[in-house]
Amino acid sequence: MLDLITALYCRLSNDDDLQGESNSITNQKAMLQKYAEDNGFRNIQFYVDDGFSGTNFNRPDFIRMIDDVKAGKVGVIITKDLSRFGRDYLMTGQYIEIVLPDYDVRYIAVNDGVDTLRSENEMMVFKNVFNDWYARDTSKKIKAVFKAKGQSGKPLATNVPYGYKKSEEDKNVWEIDENTAPVVRRIFQLCIEGLGPAQIARKLTKESVVSPQSYKLSTSGKCAGLPARNSQKWSCETVKKILSRAEYVGHTVNFKTRKKNYKSKKKIENPVEEWQIFKNTHDAIVSQEDFDLVQEIRANKRKKLTRHEEISPFSGMVYCADCGKLLYLARARTMGDDYEHLKCSTYAFDVSACTVHYIRTSVLTEILLSELNKICETVRENEDEFLKIAAEHSSYKVSAELKSAKKKLAQTDKRIAELDRLFVRLYEDNVSGKISDERFSLMSANYEAEQKELKKLSEELNTAIQETEQQTADTEQFIKAVRKYTEITELTPEIMHELIEKIVVHAPDKSSGKRTQQIDIYYRFNVAISSATVTRAKRKTA
Repeated sequence: MLDLITALYCRLSNDDDLQGESNSITNQKAMLQKYAEDNGFRNIQFYVDDGFSGTNFNRPDFIRMIDDVKAGKVGVIITKDLSRFGRDYLMTGQYIEIVLPDYDVRYIAVNDGVDTLRSENEMMVFKNVFNDWYARDTSKKIKAVFKAKGQSGKPLATNVPYGYKKSEEDKNVWEIDENTAPVVRRIFQLCIEGLGPAQIARKLTKESVVSPQSYKLSTSGKCAGLPARNSQKWSCETVKKILSRAEYVGHTVNFKTRKKNYKSKKKIENPVEEWQIFKNTHDAIVSQEDFDLVQEIRANKRKKLTRHEEISPFSGMVYCADCGKLLYLARARTMGDDYEHLKCSTYAFDVSACTVHYIRTSVLTEILLSELNKICETVRENEDEFLKIAAEHSSYKVSAELKSAKKKLAQTDKRIAELDRLFVRLYEDNVSGKISDERFSLMSANYEAEQKELKKLSEELNTAIQETEQQTADTEQFIKAVRKYTEITELTPEIMHELIEKIVVHAPDKSSGKRTQQIDIYYRFNVAISSATVTRAKRKTA
């Protein structure tokens, strides 16, 4: 006859550990072994889960024990008390009252006086509920502690982002990890140069750069002898995550995720407006300018071109002057470089919705190289004059926007105040009997609806004014970027995004018998706008 296992199950969570030695694994093992020996249980085998919550039933040794139960190897399971088995009353009850009896397994909780071989287990249900309530109460307390910690600006993330490490003096302080920070900087630079996340991932994998997961495993001591192929594998999602993390500019971002309840382990993404961002809490790995540039590039990301590996410098940069939509790149294997062109996406979809806006990329490249080299030369030869012109341009634009917004805000606030006075007069007329209750209800409802809309508009205008007043022309940053280039001979995504905000293409004018087309170039930081005109004889195009 098979000598069935007497399973002595021990569990300890982080919360239990705080309560002292009585719940320690050593104490549980000693107590259970003595109980088994005193009561004649043989073939003892320990199953131990150290550091696992009772609400989680995906514990390694618990699963191993249940597998042995289902294999017919276990005759008895003994725990110190019901809470060691689990703190979810539904799952605990299902195992003890359904699963274990189905496999003829006896269950004993020593301190709670539970033994399924006997009949007097009526209080077990209530004890399981109390254990569940304890877990719920503990969860609330932990959430309160985490909320207070998060609102104080300390990082809530258990694992520091790739590129950082925890300070040895204070675990709440992040320090730059010089082993991995250069990789983060390179990822941002490759994105600025025009490579997409998938291309960056392939490049890093090809160069055998250790991935974040593998680096963490190798430095934490939890993984010895990690296969080399794993350490070289980078995923597109990993690169995307790195490129989107504000932590790399020195900020702490808390409350990004939440859980539905204390039993659920699944993380839910919180809306961005619910995040709490604390600026300049640790040293930055990348500059704010590079981070903002990458976010702009990623926001205007386009599909990889089918004919060339490189990304077009015009992707997400060229707009239609009439409908405001992006011009998309028309390119095919059978199309020569001279016929590669950009055209309005609205017109391509519906010819009646916009006019044809079409320009060859070779022509646009020639124009931009000329205009960019002009502005670079101006900056080099007369930097002070350029600063003055740029400041005047930005100030004029901001001043015009402020004047218009403030005028509209004054009108809105005046009408809101007027409606308040009308409400008072309307109420007095109703009380005195000058207008009926029905008329009063109708008029007051109309006034309330109007005032609600006006208050909403007032808030929007106030926000717009505050943003405009804070906006300044960062001409020094633009000049810093320009100084990098003595002469621009080739357009790259990096140059385009560093120096140019957008390009606006107007519809061609053919009234003179020649094709004349205006191109507006908006430089970054509102430092300047330049226009160029393309003129050529009217001819049939492919």
